[in-house]
Amino acid sequence: MKNNGKSIFKDTKIEEGFFLLKFQNTGKEKQSFIKEVSNNYIQLFFCIQGDGKLVFNNGRYTIDVLESKSLVLFNPQQNLPINLEVAPNSKIIVILISIKKFHSFFSEFSKYITFLKDENQSKKYYSAKDLSPSEIVVLNQIFKYNLHASLEKLYTKGKVYELLSLYFNFSESNDLDKCPFLEDEENVEKIKKAKEIIIDRMAEPPSLNELANEIGLSLKKLKDGFKQIYGETVF
Repeated sequence: MKNNGKSIFKDTKIEEGFFLLKFQNTGKEKQSFIKEVSNNYIQLFFCIQGDGKLVFNNGRYTIDVLESKSLVLFNPQQNLPINLEVAPNSKIIVILISIKKFHSFFSEFSKYITFLKDENQSKKYYSAKDLSPSEIVVLNQIFKYNLHASLEKLYTKGKVYELLSLYFNFSESNDLDKCPFLEDEENVEKIKKAKEIIIDRMAEPPSLNELANEIGLSLKKLKDGFKQIYGETVF
């Protein structure tokens, strides 16, 4: 882990050919992170909070990494180094996984995944989509680790596998079975609004009851929803 007081970068090896990168910028200026990545790796970007920007070709081309969005990049034709600019008050998770390792996970479903199809394995691939509420829950759990340090590797590995399972899930009907509260996008927006209110009124924060009334949720749903989405209590 690298921590300069204003930013945190942690690079964790899950398995051979499988890495988790965590970026957090707590400063007031953007922070840049650079990492060499070979052309046999798929890159998955998940923005939990704030935003970032991927820079290519010495700044001639950029891709925004926006809050509650994800990106998948794969270029088998050449190495694709990560040059990531992370905005202030932002958190981004990156998963790097070799195409060989990835194929071992999803070989039975390769017909559903564009870059695993035989005719596409030598082609560039780019995809962007919104993160589902269930994916956001797991991402926050990955970022905010609260167990004993000796369990961190096992916990992180399990959560990363869970994230990939959700992200490449082909059955829409069970997307949120384990988290029924988050099936309603309106509930998710209310919880996000609660967080904005807390940040905006940090000097004089409302009580839990006042906050629940303001966003239109019961106190229990506020507490449970906040915990599910952000991995921590409201206060």
